[in-house]
Amino acid sequence: MPETPSDEDLMMSYRRGDAAAFAELYRRNKDGLFRFILRQCQSRAIAEELFQDVWMKLIRARHRYRPSAGFRTYLFGIARHRLIDHYRQAGRTVTSVAVNDGQHVVEQAAPVQQQPDHQAQMQETLSALVQAVEALPPEQREVFLLREEAGLSVDDIARVVEINAEAAKSRLRYALKKIRSAMVSKLEH
Repeated sequence: MPETPSDEDLMMSYRRGDAAAFAELYRRNKDGLFRFILRQCQSRAIAEELFQDVWMKLIRARHRYRPSAGFRTYLFGIARHRLIDHYRQAGRTVTSVAVNDGQHVVEQAAPVQQQPDHQAQMQETLSALVQAVEALPPEQREVFLLREEAGLSVDDIARVVEINAEAAKSRLRYALKKIRSAMVSKLEH
């Protein structure tokens, strides 16, 4: 009984022009690949489109294939990159995509800035900062915003607000102290 060729052998045959090898690769991998894409994007119509794109990318990249990694790793890597491109085009971020090559499940995390918990923490911090600035007395808020938003020096703030430099410095110091205190209090709870 002849030994069944591996996916890697089939891909190498397809690379050399064997269309039957591609048909067998497709038959073996289509269901798992489609389920992977569908679970990642949650839309059958989008999954079908991305599924076709992945196979087209594989066809176009067949001459670059090297059997250094398993075929499924290669195929699902193409799928993962296509999903990431899809999410970027849709204006969404990807926190992670699990890749299952039949032997390993690899979880590849997005950069920390794109992690939902980091984004939630940053939103909470920003919200606390806005509230702290809004809670400042008007004269302190004014000098703080002139410093932070306009980038003015203490002397320039004094000229804009029509007070002396010591008064501007004092207002800014009190504003910063109140903001720090409010941030510490808000973020500890």
